[in-house]
Order: sequence, then C-alpha cells, then structure tokens
Amino acid sequence: MGNRLSKIYTRTGDDGTTGLADGNRIAKNAQRVEAMGTADELNCHIGLLIETLDSNDEMLDTLRRIQHHLFDLGGEFAIPGSKAISEKHISWLENLLDGMNESLPPLKNFILPGGSPAAAQCHLARAVCRRAERIVVALSHEDSINPLARQYLNRLSDLLFVASRVFARREDAEEILWEQDKSGL
Repeated sequence: MGNRLSKIYTRTGDDGTTGLADGNRIAKNAQRVEAMGTADELNCHIGLLIETLDSNDEMLDTLRRIQHHLFDLGGEFAIPGSKAISEKHISWLENLLDGMNESLPPLKNFILPGGSPAAAQCHLARAVCRRAERIVVALSHEDSINPLARQYLNRLSDLLFVASRVFARREDAEEILWEQDKSGL
C-alpha cells in the first residue's frame, strides 16, 4: 500500500484544483473529477443499501464486491489511461443479472421507486449510477477512457433495478406500479 494520509487537509485544493493520482492537477469541476465523485457517491449509496439488509443477507457479498469495483473505477478515473475494469467485471454483472431476473415475473408496467426500504435505496443507487454513466459518456467526449467503465455502469444500473425488484418481493412488499391515470390533477 502507498503512503498513508496522516494529515487530511493540505490546502492545495484551495485554488479550485485537485490532484489526480498521477500527480497532475485539474479543476475540481472537470468531468474527470465529476466521474470520480459520482462513483464515490454511488459507492456511498450502495453502503447505505447494505445497512438496510440483515447481516446474513445473500446479497451482502455481491454488494461489497460492487463497492470494491466502484472504488477501483474511481481510481481508474483518477489515473488517466489506467484500466481497472475488465470484461470479467461485465460478465460477472451479466451473470448476476440473468440469475436474479429468472425468478421475476415479466414487467407489464413501469415501476416507481419504493416498495420497501431496501428496494427504495436500491432505486436511489440506480439513479445515481445512471448519472455516473452520463458523466462518463461526457468525459469520453473530451478525454480517452476505458470503454468498459461505461459498460460496467450500464450493467450495474440494470442490476440495481433488478435487485430492487428482488428486494421488494423478498420483503413481501408490492412493487409500486406507475399508473397513467394517477398523473392527472
């Protein structure tokens, strides 16, 4: 492991820049920093989701692994040109998705976020994941990135959607279906 931080504040960011892991400094509002920050935010939402689950929940290991992936992904954004996400990560998510989706009934309507605390938190994580994906797409228009990072976020948002459905069912909660007639005033 590299150097440990013994002093948290450095004052080097007071000018509106931040240091990348390769030593370069960029503006704190740069797309690359947005990508790093949103991956971190998503990781926090996954952590909050974990805290809604029982300590013996079968999804804990999966969600913890995703947290490690997201930390690696943030590191990938912090070191331009590096690649932490690989085809194995994508395949792993796709296999999980296929397995989780098998037990679910087909969708006949849109689902609103909610149903249970875990399902609602999973929907929130999904929405943040979609934002992270949009930021990574924007970053890819101005800088070279690992295209698998974008694919990972795309599959992860799908997984979080399916997981929200699984959590709602496991907790004997009803999925909240969107009804067009209820949109009117």
